[in-house]
Amino acid sequence: MDNNTALNSIYNSCTLCPRGCRTDRSVRPGRCGANNKIKLARAALHFWEEPCISGERGSGTVFFSGCPLGCVYCQNRNIASCRDGVEISRDRLVEIFFELDKKGAHNINLVTPDCYIPDVADAIRDAKAAGFTLPFICNCSGYHTLEAIDMLGELIDVWLPDFKYVSREYGAKYSNAPDYIDMAKSAIDRMFKLRPECIFDGNGMIRKGVIIRHMMLPEGLSESKSAVKYLYNRYGDAVWLSIMSQYTPFGTLPYPELYKKVTEKEYDALIDFAIDLGIENAFTQEGEAAEESFI
Repeated sequence: MDNNTALNSIYNSCTLCPRGCRTDRSVRPGRCGANNKIKLARAALHFWEEPCISGERGSGTVFFSGCPLGCVYCQNRNIASCRDGVEISRDRLVEIFFELDKKGAHNINLVTPDCYIPDVADAIRDAKAAGFTLPFICNCSGYHTLEAIDMLGELIDVWLPDFKYVSREYGAKYSNAPDYIDMAKSAIDRMFKLRPECIFDGNGMIRKGVIIRHMMLPEGLSESKSAVKYLYNRYGDAVWLSIMSQYTPFGTLPYPELYKKVTEKEYDALIDFAIDLGIENAFTQEGEAAEESFI
């Protein structure tokens, strides 16, 4: 079976994500909103990631359209729903990697590549074969099958997953995914097995490792404390945590608490809790992050 045939067989009855919709994406979009062609919403230098990712020159972010999770509060809903974006070839994706390198990017930041993982893996191989040397970052939701992670495997230098919830109730309510916690725990375990040590260069830029993001939700202090505690108990300071306050309400939302921002008091209480646990390797955010312009 040649490579194109193998890719077609994956997309023709898609089980790339835990939804397992088995849609023939050559005929219609899957549960994620994507068909069998790579669709990009944006590719540019980005300066508002964690400092060890953005640095001074910016992270080479590549925003893929579509998302299997579909959170009700999604901060990038037009991209996640696959409404925004243009279809490109795999060869064009490789060219974009090199273009971002020429612009000075510290790394290539693959944002939600979930729907296109087989093509993305091959694009990374093609780039490396052509001499590409920047680190690849997988910036993702944490809602993954182990098979999908293994398709990328050690091609990814830095794993940057979300860890959104620890309770099945939150996963069901906000993402229609009561299995989120089960999938995220096993997925991040596999990422950690692939990159068990965070390695930084002489300028403080991350070269390999795992950074786990947790975005606090309004009225979600207890849930966030449980999430941070689980991560620290599981991985200690071998990973870095990014504890985020940037939740921004906009658009039509189904739950009244989601029309609020995270308060300074709530976020400070979470950071104090993390410090009391003994967490040393963590990033925090200033209040101005919770603005639509930051998203």
